[in-house]
Amino acid sequence: MTQPTTLGAFHATTIEGADRDLGDYVGDVVLIVNTASECGLTPQYEGLQRLYDEYSDRGLTILGFPCDQFGNQEPGSEDEISGFCQRNYGVSFPMFAKIDVNGKDAHPLYRWLKDEQSGLFGGRIKWNFTKFLVGRDGRVLNRYAPQTEPADLADDIEEALGSSASDARAVGD
Repeated sequence: MTQPTTLGAFHATTIEGADRDLGDYVGDVVLIVNTASECGLTPQYEGLQRLYDEYSDRGLTILGFPCDQFGNQEPGSEDEISGFCQRNYGVSFPMFAKIDVNGKDAHPLYRWLKDEQSGLFGGRIKWNFTKFLVGRDGRVLNRYAPQTEPADLADDIEEALGSSASDARAVGD
């Protein structure tokens, strides 16, 4: 089996329970974030939503992946997580079902992301709100530490949005 080379190789379950082909996002610039509702970094939802509001019309999509692997900071059900995000931060970007990002049960998407951008911890995700920026061609451009504020990604997002969506869609997987 060949190694996946783009986001288009993956599927994930939405927070509503539907299977989603992540290939649908190839052509967009995608920010992938592992999230948690009871973390000191949870207020980053506000900054993520601000980025989504500002750049979604130019092709930015943010994908939130709740994870309970760090200090049991995402203990709720998908319904509870969705309600929390809506109520407290007005999250309108796509959210997915809770996953593992490390260990033997890590979601294949996160295995690939960590292989592409291993970071300071030899591929492991350090904490909630680790962020990966994926270009329009579906390839990983960069990885950001949990403490990196969403607003600090604006320049990289602007640069990534500058590439043509039609060129990226022609690349495929």
